Amino acid sequence: MNEHVVEVLFGSFALLMVLGAPITVALGVAALAAMYYLGDNPIKMVQMAWSSVGSFPLMALPSFILAGALMEAAGLSRRLINVAESMAGPFTGGLSAATIMACLFFGAISGSGPATTAAVGMLMIPGMIRNGYGRDYAASATAAAGGLGIVIPPSIPMIIFGISAMGIAPDPAAVEAHGQFQSVSISKMFIAGFLPGAVMAGGLLLMNYVRCKRRGYHGSSEPLSLRKVMCACYQGFWALMAPVVILGGIYTGMFTPTEAAIVAIFYTLFVGLFIYRELNIAEVFKALEATTWLAGRVLLVLFAATIFGRILVENNVPGIIAGGILSLTTNPYAIWALIIGMLLIVGMFMETLAAIMILVPVMLPVAYMVGIDPIHFGIVMICTLSVGFQTPPLGENLFIASGISGESIERISVTALPFAVASTVAIFIIALFPQIALWLPAVLGY
Repeated sequence: MNEHVVEVLFGSFALLMVLGAPITVALGVAALAAMYYLGDNPIKMVQMAWSSVGSFPLMALPSFILAGALMEAAGLSRRLINVAESMAGPFTGGLSAATIMACLFFGAISGSGPATTAAVGMLMIPGMIRNGYGRDYAASATAAAGGLGIVIPPSIPMIIFGISAMGIAPDPAAVEAHGQFQSVSISKMFIAGFLPGAVMAGGLLLMNYVRCKRRGYHGSSEPLSLRKVMCACYQGFWALMAPVVILGGIYTGMFTPTEAAIVAIFYTLFVGLFIYRELNIAEVFKALEATTWLAGRVLLVLFAATIFGRILVENNVPGIIAGGILSLTTNPYAIWALIIGMLLIVGMFMETLAAIMILVPVMLPVAYMVGIDPIHFGIVMICTLSVGFQTPPLGENLFIASGISGESIERISVTALPFAVASTVAIFIIALFPQIALWLPAVLGY
């Protein structure tokens, strides 16, 4: 390895980030500076970028984005939220608990944290404010729960993790010491995300109950009505069936995650046009426009992060970092603490997809060396980065919740801190008990 290439790479990246450059520009220019320093032909950068989007699984990314946009336009998301709201009842913090559950439901069709926050927040934040909740609390609860959108499958970060991890094989010494590791597949990641998502949601619900009891946020005056719940489920039947069709098809082997994304689009078009009849050509074009903008943004980050990560791997930076960490400790619990702490900090400053693309080549070899299964590692990584959606300064969910509620980001950030603590505790539980992530794939034979 050229001893100064890391200084050039990370030095350029840090300088551009301090200057306020977009993450895509910072990654791309830093990679180009490192290649220039190494004397590589710049055309190599184009070849790397092209190869980064040539994988079949990556086709699922824009398709799931389009499916999520169409589901919102077709009224599926609103009906899912109505189902969650019907379960609020007279319980302490019932409406904010319904918001968390709505984010859990919507996460099963959106795969995105900000999309979940926006869709659920538009309906639930005004509703909570009308029922006596503080603006800051209503916004912070929604922003915190919005992070569940990337933990519950199908998840866009899970697709990116699967693509990033597929090319990283465990060291033979790690295999000899810990036995054979599971292979990384997107389908397996999707299955593994269910129980950790439930643990994350449980932590938020518990914290919500404690805080609402202290603040005196009671439920509605109406008792919990089974008839109302059944009516909401009946009206939202086709919306509730969407994740069943998408994920059921993947898990039964009828189609791959990439094909499932296409099935999701056609399912939504059918329901929106012929059953709910709320989808029109104008809404379809709006969804296509939103998909083009978001998918293009994601792919640009993916291009730059792939090149950045490839330079790291070619210069054996992950191996050096792994050796440095293992020279400090080989205790898996201590390494988990280091990994989670680092990811929490990174999530505050870096976009989730870019963080995954850059850090997977660096951190996964460390996980292999201490016997951490790659599927388990991926789930913990995504759960930890999901906290970054609700923590400043990047905190995309905070900006969305602030715009909907009219409350300042500073106030929402402070109010959201206990939720971030609850999520962090849940993450450590998931990390310390691998079977939370690995049990369901094993039961289903993956």
